[in-house]
Amino acid sequence: MAIPVPVPQLDHAVINVADRLDDASALYRRLGFQLTPRGHHSLGSSNHLAVFGDNYLELLGYEAGRAHRRQDIWQAPAGLSGLVWKTGDADAVWRYLESQDIDGDPAASFYRPVQLPDGSAQQARFRTVRLRPALVPNGRSFFCQHETPQAVWQPVWQQHPNAVTDIIEFVVVAQDPAAAALPYSRLFGADKLTACQQGAFVLKAGVATVRFAAAHYVTQRFTGLPPDYDGSARMAALTLRSSDLRRVKASLLLGDVPFREESDAIVVSTEQASGVALRFQA
Repeated sequence: MAIPVPVPQLDHAVINVADRLDDASALYRRLGFQLTPRGHHSLGSSNHLAVFGDNYLELLGYEAGRAHRRQDIWQAPAGLSGLVWKTGDADAVWRYLESQDIDGDPAASFYRPVQLPDGSAQQARFRTVRLRPALVPNGRSFFCQHETPQAVWQPVWQQHPNAVTDIIEFVVVAQDPAAAALPYSRLFGADKLTACQQGAFVLKAGVATVRFAAAHYVTQRFTGLPPDYDGSARMAALTLRSSDLRRVKASLLLGDVPFREESDAIVVSTEQASGVALRFQA
């Protein structure tokens, strides 16, 4: 029986904030995001989410005394470090990754307690399966099966002062974009990746596009690169759709966050957003 090829669909983007979870959550509220209450994974990490319509952004870090848990995450550079795909069956994805010789560890289960907006308590439960770490420098790429999606996508949590409704672009910068895109060509099929201008390769992933691009694309579109960028493939930037750029600007002014205003977008540099450049557009 043939093993089905996974369908590319962005589930969420992970920002590694390590031991600066307090500072990062305060900053992202100043950027105009409503964040979920702090969650604590059974694996030892902690997080806040900015939940959108089809995907979400995760600030992932650890509290005092827990630096020894999940050390593979904290060894990645600070900033955007997780490209996460949706799946309804993590075990099937594992079998497929194994068949393509791009597998990491088998699917694993974990959870975090959640207090929902109505005051009730629930466990958010997940099963995840990761691509082979050697294929994804400076971060992780994995599939996430939400066993309790209602513990994440709560309508109250999807309303943001900056009117953001979804992540629509996830950018990986690399000296060799074709090489950076190759694992995803093996994963989803070469026909899913398209070469485009500026030497970039793009992969449609639900409402989002994953783009593998050279440094000049990121510099021009997002004002700059991570300060420690060395040419190796690096998750670097996000574009977010907002239904009202006036609300983005108002949030940034209220939060005293520097930004660049363009005719159709507002850009916050990597230095002002915990190591990831953000572009807001309608």
